[in-house]
Amino acid sequence: MITVSPQGENSIVVTPGANAEVTADFIDAHRETIRDAGIVLAQLEIPIDTVEHLASLCGAEGIPLMLDPAPAHALPLAIFRHVQWFTPNETEAAFFAAKVGEDVGELKPEKTANALLAAGAESVVLKMGSRGVYLSSANGLSQMIPAFRVTAVDTTAAGDAFNGAFATALMLGFEQQVGARFAAAAAAISVTRPGAQPSMPTRAEVDELLRAHGS
Repeated sequence: MITVSPQGENSIVVTPGANAEVTADFIDAHRETIRDAGIVLAQLEIPIDTVEHLASLCGAEGIPLMLDPAPAHALPLAIFRHVQWFTPNETEAAFFAAKVGEDVGELKPEKTANALLAAGAESVVLKMGSRGVYLSSANGLSQMIPAFRVTAVDTTAAGDAFNGAFATALMLGFEQQVGARFAAAAAAISVTRPGAQPSMPTRAEVDELLRAHGS
């Protein structure tokens, strides 16, 4: 059940249902598919034990793992060591920073990202809504990517749009900063439309928005 305020902000109630059937055995049954992947994108609406198993498998096989930690849930620290991209929103970022011993109070991107990097994640993308996204990595990357100014109708699945587009951009060989701007454009388009899957933009729409902004 998804409710949306007049300002476009959303609140979501999830009943896991079939997601609970995504077990470690299910992951193992599809091991060859995972081995053939260029990147694996996962979130926390499946059992945490399954996510931990998946992270270990990706680590062992050398497959990049992007983890969207939603909904926020305590994670074994071992998972972080297998995550190439950790992509929380503001609420999730504060939750996980506190879990690893850093009380960030009001979200301070650099301080929060550093806490998550110290936990073991290779790179962090903080999704900060209308303020944009903050990129940080263990190799010294630290950059704010501004959001595109649009009129929000429904923010449902904006984070999903960003993550999917960011994974796509990385697969296309884009530099991280360029990929994040590509993904921010996808998320911006998605919030101008109602719904989750129906709001996802096409590649052509993303390219058009980028061209309109001189990218």
